[in-house]
Amino acid sequence: MAIGHRALEIAGLPGPGRLARVREWWEQEHVFGYGLIVPALALLTGLVAYPFGMAIYFSLSDYWVGSPGGFVGLHNYREILGNETFRQTVQNSFVFTAIALTLKAVLGVWLALLLARRVRFKRLIRGAVLLPWVIPTALSTLGWWWMFDSLYSVVNWTAIRLGILAAPGPNWLGQSAYAMAAVITVNVWRGLPFFAITTLAGLVSIPREFHEAAEVDGAGPWARFRYVTLPLLKPVLAVVILFSTIFTFSDFNIVYVLTRGGPVNTTHLFATLAYQVGLNGGNLGQGAAISLFLFPLLGAVVFFQLRYIRRE
Repeated sequence: MAIGHRALEIAGLPGPGRLARVREWWEQEHVFGYGLIVPALALLTGLVAYPFGMAIYFSLSDYWVGSPGGFVGLHNYREILGNETFRQTVQNSFVFTAIALTLKAVLGVWLALLLARRVRFKRLIRGAVLLPWVIPTALSTLGWWWMFDSLYSVVNWTAIRLGILAAPGPNWLGQSAYAMAAVITVNVWRGLPFFAITTLAGLVSIPREFHEAAEVDGAGPWARFRYVTLPLLKPVLAVVILFSTIFTFSDFNIVYVLTRGGPVNTTHLFATLAYQVGLNGGNLGQGAAISLFLFPLLGAVVFFQLRYIRRE
């Protein structure tokens, strides 16, 4: 053993004593804990903090593609606040989010209640429900783009055959109200599985004894839902609504693939307008200012939602 230790020292390798000390140091709670979070911190710094800092720098400078420009302070923010297209975008974002979120909340709870029932092929049905959420957004939205096409619209053809619409049907992506309805429909279709499956997880955690006791007391289905199920689901619904609000407010793929923000800027959201101004138009300063305008809005939503969740 002595010869082996001597050989390790000659080779410059640490002996068992040094390895034991290093291992003992690494297994200390504060050292090991920080070691585990360092990769996550590096990832957040590289993919979140650094781009966010660059966006703030761009928004405070006259930065164009190929021209770094100089510091201009809040000039870009004053410019976009006086821009009619930006004001239209703010209105579009609130209308889009409010309608889509309401539909996802109502339909998501209803779908979760249906999925919670004991039916044949329950697991297969639950897996099928997740398909809109699993399919890549751009690919599924291209399918909807074809369905809403002005010449080959499957939606119009079906509605005309059912007597709901008169021929030739509306131009879904070429008229303001119909274009907003189209992007809301696709957003609800894609976001509904996330809402339903998360709500279903909350439903299955409610003890059956609560419903059985309410049924013994003479409560009907609606009364059991109103006074038993819904109050116990409130914390889960608050978390789902929080994430769904963030996803809906910052949506980009659906609107960009379907309408590019048109017609006449009536479906622009913050993300699509920032892309159009900053990348297509080359004005990175104003594009960054538009994208950062979303930050305080989402910050306020998150603050009030988290306060409600903590209170619940």
